[in-house]
Amino acid sequence: MDARHDAGTPRTHGPSHTGGGPRSLWADHDRVPELLEATRAYAVRLLAGLGDRPVARTPVRPAPAPLPEAGIGAEGAMEEFARRWEPGFAAGSGRYLGFVTGGVTPAALAGDWLTGTLDQNPTSGLDSLAPDLERETAAWLRDLFGLPPEHEGTFVSGATMSNFAGLAVAREWLGELRGVSPAEEGVAALGPVTVLSGSPHSSVVKSLSMLGLGRSAIRRVGLLPGREAVDVDRLAEELDRLDGAPAIVVANSGTVNTVDYDDLRAVAALREHHPFWLHVDAAFGAFAVLSPEHAHLVAGLGEADSVCVDLHKWLNVPYDSAIHFTRRRDLQARVFQNSAVYLTPVGDDPDFVHLTPENSRRLRALPAWFTLAAYGREGHAEIVRSCVALAAGLGERIAAMPAYRLLAPVRLNVVCFTLAASPTPARIDEVAAAITKSGEAFLTPTVHEGVPALRAAFSNWRTTEADVERVAKILQEVASRP
Repeated sequence: MDARHDAGTPRTHGPSHTGGGPRSLWADHDRVPELLEATRAYAVRLLAGLGDRPVARTPVRPAPAPLPEAGIGAEGAMEEFARRWEPGFAAGSGRYLGFVTGGVTPAALAGDWLTGTLDQNPTSGLDSLAPDLERETAAWLRDLFGLPPEHEGTFVSGATMSNFAGLAVAREWLGELRGVSPAEEGVAALGPVTVLSGSPHSSVVKSLSMLGLGRSAIRRVGLLPGREAVDVDRLAEELDRLDGAPAIVVANSGTVNTVDYDDLRAVAALREHHPFWLHVDAAFGAFAVLSPEHAHLVAGLGEADSVCVDLHKWLNVPYDSAIHFTRRRDLQARVFQNSAVYLTPVGDDPDFVHLTPENSRRLRALPAWFTLAAYGREGHAEIVRSCVALAAGLGERIAAMPAYRLLAPVRLNVVCFTLAASPTPARIDEVAAAITKSGEAFLTPTVHEGVPALRAAFSNWRTTEADVERVAKILQEVASRP
């Protein structure tokens, strides 16, 4: 019997199989409940086994496979994935301390599954409430970070695109002051642009390249002694040198190596005498607002003209998800507007198709909405408080190990340290590789003030004190090897 028939009742949807065709697709269609149950069971096994599998893998690329001709169906594809690919994937356990990588809360996982199920494109408001859910989620996040109402948020793929969007709006603001529109006339009409920052993230420099401003546009400003925070007096001197010409200032709320913070209020106060757009890169540092002992670090965040926050870090939602806030949505729409007869006009409340580089994308807001609705401000504050305490605990353990030395105080959720003796790049790479090979943990190498080092970044809700003990143990073991 044809796979598209139930109890002899023919179906009217889909192609006829009389001349061949994608039989496995319609067979899978009839088995969606069973396939989803099998996927659920597989996912449950993966989650239950996170603590037992290696935290990370040294990638060994498998031999390429040819494109299937007839296909093996969803069940076959799941089996093939489990055989060839899944064993080589990193485990998002509490001992994955590389980069700044969050876990996925149960509610966010449910929201992500429904995101794929409903398959909404929220960039247009013509056919769905999905954009309004995104607006509500952005408003919740604005409230979470203590931003004023004039800051409006837009979902993007990550911190790189959030910084890109903020700098794109800043570029248009510069044009507004100079009587041109780079969005209409091209970046050449703008003339030279100066971007000032103390410790800019690499994504800021990358964004300047993509925006046509050039990597050379950035001018690094002196830092406070022993810090990654900008020296505000030095910043004022750099602005004085511009002799009244407008600029872009990129301030940092949470640097990568040491989670250092620029004094945002002091930086913003310089606008009384100098014209500049203030963009704040608060990719994960914005979450300090949820810790009463650290909220002062982000004082003045609401005075920024644009703000970058990465959500697949400390909000613990799946990749990819970030948000961009700005006071000047009018300029944002001028940059990203998409003129087409089948789209809504820009108007006073533009659809998201007019506000980001993407014309189409998934409903990134839904996992964020789910986790915020499920756990609220206090639930996510507890994640932050826990990560901060665990980072401090690991820092204390490392400080007590003769083989290592801290390179900076543990200010929030990152421990930056190096070998006490001979911290060469080769030796640091050896230590990092040995940790990865052990399967016990994953840390990323870095360089701080010219010293090769390691970073342990805490942002996963799953991380526990027991995880910290295991990380400390493998660090001790690796350091004792000849």
